[in-house]
Amino acid sequence: MNNEWMSISDMMSGLMLIFLFIAIGFMIEVESEKETMKEVAISYRDTKANLNESLYSEFENDLQAWDATINTDNSIVFSSPEVLFEVSSSEIKSEFKIILEQFFARYIKILTSDTYKEEIQELRVEGHTSDTWKNSKSKEEIYLKNMQLSQDRAYSVLSYCYSLKDEGVLKNRVWLEKYFRANGMAYSQPREKDKARRVEFRVVLKSESKVYEILK
Repeated sequence: MNNEWMSISDMMSGLMLIFLFIAIGFMIEVESEKETMKEVAISYRDTKANLNESLYSEFENDLQAWDATINTDNSIVFSSPEVLFEVSSSEIKSEFKIILEQFFARYIKILTSDTYKEEIQELRVEGHTSDTWKNSKSKEEIYLKNMQLSQDRAYSVLSYCYSLKDEGVLKNRVWLEKYFRANGMAYSQPREKDKARRVEFRVVLKSESKVYEILK
């Protein structure tokens, strides 16, 4: 009988040791994941802040003339409807073409520099519209027409920028083909009426995507 109890005791001790090792392994894994999450968050914060500083350093003196803003998320917003496009048209006006010529090559030079090139996951140009359409009363028609218009405008800007003959743009065409995208946003991100019709350039960082993956 004593031998039997000793066997049971030994077995319980062995199981406790196994559970202890499992618990220790789990704690080590949790700590490792926490450290990884911390490193990703720090990388995202630092890259985002550094890029914002680089953009301001390059474009601060041009923003007023362009009626443009650089936001804390590093989106660059061009907000003058009378400069960008004619009403209900996706054809870029000559004034905006001049701005894009002054802006885009310098912008790409920053993004493709050694500091940021490996950090970029996507470069988006977004078209935004108002929530109205002349002579249209149907919400469905207003939405669909504005969605098409915003997509056409984003594509027009992408096409014009991609086709610039600037040496820096030509040199980075392969990079642009991989990362540059046009998105029509219609009025999904509304702003005050005089700022609703706008074009935005937006950078998505690899570390940003990793943060969202972790949150999921």
